[in-house]
Amino acid sequence: MARSTFSGPILSGSNRFGPIRDVGYTDLAQNIDMNFANTGGNGTAGYPGGSGQFVNGNLIPNVNAVVYTNSSSVYPPTAATITADAATTVYRGAVFYIPTGSQINDFLVDIGTAIGTSGSTLTAGVVNIGNQFNGTQYGSVTLTASANTLTAGRYSTTFTGAQLTAIQATTADFTNPTGVVEPATFSQVVMTLVLTGTGTPAPNAGTLYLTVRYTQPDGNIGTTTAYPYGNFD
Repeated sequence: MARSTFSGPILSGSNRFGPIRDVGYTDLAQNIDMNFANTGGNGTAGYPGGSGQFVNGNLIPNVNAVVYTNSSSVYPPTAATITADAATTVYRGAVFYIPTGSQINDFLVDIGTAIGTSGSTLTAGVVNIGNQFNGTQYGSVTLTASANTLTAGRYSTTFTGAQLTAIQATTADFTNPTGVVEPATFSQVVMTLVLTGTGTPAPNAGTLYLTVRYTQPDGNIGTTTAYPYGNFD
């Protein structure tokens, strides 16, 4: 097997030019596995973050991650504040950094083993999906709560018309924090798990698997109205 990393979009097909051009974009995915029983802390397998701290799994293992305040011009970008655990609401979540202008194809929200708490009551859960903390620009998934847990299983993602429009091309959500010219901006997809109940319903058991599937656009080929008008090289 081979592993390759590309700095641009991947197109594949057998005929590059002409009326029977059959190339297509590669479907990309990023995912994170969060284990709420993990007590190993930042940088351990399944690390789920904590109060006021979201995570990213793209570095393997999971590490603390920054959710940025949305701006395509502010440099350096500023971190957004993740609401800390409170008496009735707890937030956990993940952020995925993807190329600006990406088309999002789908989200997967899976609970492998039931998510539960200790010493508190868990009555409801939802995963909100957007380009900022607890945003819903890209969708929202309601989880099934039963017997003080969130039920294991795969949850379907449904979209409104506005959300379908938003996922066709992600926005420039923050400037490149490294100072490198290219790429100048990134998009971020933030998946926020919102737990509600009583007695600060922080999770201490269960597994949550979050995935975003997307296509990176090819800026070289333009459109029918914008330069470079189909330059396929």
